[in-house]
Amino acid sequence: MALRHAVLAALLDGQYSGYQLTKIFDVGVSNFWYAAPQQLYAELTKLEAEGLVTGREVVQQGRPNKRVFKVTDAGVAELASFAAAPAKPLLIREDLAVKVHAVDVLDPAPVIAQLQERAEQAAAKLASFEQTLVRLRGDRDEATFLREGGRIGPYLSCLAGCRLEREMRDWCLQTARTLSERAAHAGRTTS
Repeated sequence: MALRHAVLAALLDGQYSGYQLTKIFDVGVSNFWYAAPQQLYAELTKLEAEGLVTGREVVQQGRPNKRVFKVTDAGVAELASFAAAPAKPLLIREDLAVKVHAVDVLDPAPVIAQLQERAEQAAAKLASFEQTLVRLRGDRDEATFLREGGRIGPYLSCLAGCRLEREMRDWCLQTARTLSERAAHAGRTTS
């Protein structure tokens, strides 16, 4: 998947400035795609040049003017083409997993500390995603929203993010516990 498709998907809900788009990526898209703000601005420029989004300037009082972007029909067609193409399997590049893989020949203490830190980060992201789910479904329960709600794509992708973060949190905690117990058994300190 190219960043372009994630940007186009994020713009389906309305017109957003580059700054607003970075906030949307932080909250609603980060469960499936990460992009730095400068990448988003560069991608908006490319998408506009290709006619996949249109931008217009909004004059603001007391603040600099801003440009807002929306998806064009050509952008929707690009998303349709992307959606019709076969999906690639999930590819993971996780530096913490590499450290765990090599932990047998390392001092486990720094790896354990990083696992605990990552578990806290995953728990925070999980809480954020869960808040997003509540906001998206409003006063409806999940089953009703999934059956009768408007756009459910953002909700479903957020559910995937919740599951990934929950699994990451649980794996990190269990792995840290296992490594701590092994170190204690071997007589090593892990603090």
